[in-house]
Amino acid sequence: MNKIGDMEIRIDTSKNVHGGDDLARRLAGEFETALARFAGEIDTLQVHLGGDANPGGRHRRCVLEARPAGHAPVVVSHHAETVLEACHGAAHKLESVLETKYGRARHRKGADTIRRPPATR
Repeated sequence: MNKIGDMEIRIDTSKNVHGGDDLARRLAGEFETALARFAGEIDTLQVHLGGDANPGGRHRRCVLEARPAGHAPVVVSHHAETVLEACHGAAHKLESVLETKYGRARHRKGADTIRRPPATR
């Protein structure tokens, strides 16, 4: 388990994905970079890593479940050839969804718009 500010990160791997402390640290850094500006809104980030059952399968999946305080969970997934690529793609998708959800709320609350000129002093 890792933490970014108040956000807790839990990483679960299927039996087809070899996880460890090194992978957990690397993924925590990836998610910290991508989601740092949302750390105040998200209590828990659950990372589910899976892959093909075939021994030669090269298909990996990352499912991210962000649990914002007081809101329904936001879930995204991404498939790729490697675990890191799958996590990078899922982090990008989650960042986009959270920006849509929370970015709009921030802009409605006092940000400059084309309809309202900036205040002059």
